Amino acid sequence: MKRTLIGWATVCAVTWASAAPVTPAEFDADFQASVASRGKTNDAVRLRQLFDLEWRYEMMESPEAATYNGFPGQNARWSDLSKATRDRQRAELERPIRVLATIDRSALGADDQLYHDLFQRQLTLAKEGLRFPDELLPLNQMGGVQRAIAQTLSIMPAGKPADFADMIARLEGSGKLVQQTLELLREGLARGITPPRITLRDVPQQVLNNLPAKPEDSAVFRPFRELPASIPAAEQAALRGRALAAITNVFYPGFRELHRFLVEEYVPKSREAIAATALPDGEAWYAFRARRSTTTDLTPREIHAIGQAEVQRIRAEMAKVIAQVGFQGSFAEFLQFLRTDRQFYFERGTELLAGYRDVSKRVDLQLPKLFGRLPRLPYGVLPIPSYAEKSQTTAYYQPGAASYGRPGVFYANTYALETRPKYEMEALTLHEAVPGHHLQIALAQELDGVPEFQKHSETTAFVEGWALYSERLGEEMGFFSDPYAKFGQLTYEMWRAIRLVVDTGMHSLGWSREQAIEFFKANAAKTEHDIVVEVDRYIVWPGQALAYKLGELKIRELRALAEKELGERFDVRRFHDELLGKGALPLDVLEPRMKAWIGREKSSQ
Repeated sequence: MKRTLIGWATVCAVTWASAAPVTPAEFDADFQASVASRGKTNDAVRLRQLFDLEWRYEMMESPEAATYNGFPGQNARWSDLSKATRDRQRAELERPIRVLATIDRSALGADDQLYHDLFQRQLTLAKEGLRFPDELLPLNQMGGVQRAIAQTLSIMPAGKPADFADMIARLEGSGKLVQQTLELLREGLARGITPPRITLRDVPQQVLNNLPAKPEDSAVFRPFRELPASIPAAEQAALRGRALAAITNVFYPGFRELHRFLVEEYVPKSREAIAATALPDGEAWYAFRARRSTTTDLTPREIHAIGQAEVQRIRAEMAKVIAQVGFQGSFAEFLQFLRTDRQFYFERGTELLAGYRDVSKRVDLQLPKLFGRLPRLPYGVLPIPSYAEKSQTTAYYQPGAASYGRPGVFYANTYALETRPKYEMEALTLHEAVPGHHLQIALAQELDGVPEFQKHSETTAFVEGWALYSERLGEEMGFFSDPYAKFGQLTYEMWRAIRLVVDTGMHSLGWSREQAIEFFKANAAKTEHDIVVEVDRYIVWPGQALAYKLGELKIRELRALAEKELGERFDVRRFHDELLGKGALPLDVLEPRMKAWIGREKSSQ
């Protein structure tokens, strides 16, 4: 989900139900009043008021984020992507920085000092990031307006007539959103800031996937197909009529124009070079993205070396499994066997989904052995929508929002079933659902006394590092008893190690796309379709994929230290509860906190 310039959230001091729109001038007055309250109000109170104020500002500047996070009152609007608004937002970043500078950190308690530092860190990163024009890359095969409209409508509240009126308002506003997106794309094209052409090959079709011959069949009409029975039939008909009118008269014409622009101008004129360093200021841009993603100061070459070492270590583990199953042949022949033998693949998508649901329920039974605190919010397993499945990865997790009654969802890809092997399913479920993304993200949302910006922290090194660490927890829960499933777990770990090599290789060390694909194919049992989709993902999201393995290695390192220092007194449930107890933390913040916890546990023995 696209975020605005600052891209984080905080606790709201007013009740969310009263979240009426606030003008920029009113926000200015509130920030000025916060500065003026210095010396008159306790600094701990002022800090939380600042969090409250910035949260409301962020949610009103980014209505999509408000919908995503369950913040009410913003569901009828889209973000304003105009240059005037972007310029205003850039200037307004200084406001929370000025307020924070008036708060005496030493007067705060330990928890508020942590939140102060995290808030300041994100402000600093946001200000540093203004140097790089990410807004000129609003669309690629992984996301953009061609997916965001249908996806946002699908997660909106859908119980009352007013909810559907909000959806209609967004459909009526989709034309402006498309036009603003086109303006950004044109500016990016003029400045040589585009995704590589090769990665855009499916994007025009993604746009067309929203435009079936009958508007009633479009993904954006899906919420209107079965309206709640509590809405009278005449009102249902009126809502459907308004929705179809907005789709026919606004949404379809806007998307047709977007498709023409992509086919005739944008894709043909997009850059050929795949490296982020080929962009203007690209070397610094990639270094910033890598540092922000990993929360470390490791250089691309250092990360590349870590990846190569991990690839070799995991290859040795894979060799043991190959020997265990008695396969006679080379490593490459074994991978080909896994990619082509029909015993490893389902014939129908419904079977794949049922398999994931079965694994999920078996994991649920084991969770109390490893966690003292579990989330209240449930989750489910659904197929990735057909309009996005071809260029989407194997799976992803969409957080829920308890305030909307929306569960978390593990989305699994049922496209091209011959590329979705059974032996990956246990590891993938552990990563995307529990104890991976759903458990960690839902727990963070439910933490007491933690500011909303930290509850919703998207610190990738922690979020994805935890999910990869969670795959390994499968062994402690009795999974991977089948050697092929164990190989699947190793395949997924190898996948994340390869990322360190190919991401830095392509963006910093001169690797070609073909070289990255061949390195991937030589070391992992992933199917070629998956590999191509993955490599293209790394190309358009430079640095993001570096976070997974580095985060997992740090969490494993901290657990090994705790086990060594605490010996028989080590309690894995207490370790996990402490690790997850403050939301997603940067690795350089997580490490000293966990070492301090180990010290406290040791002294209490």
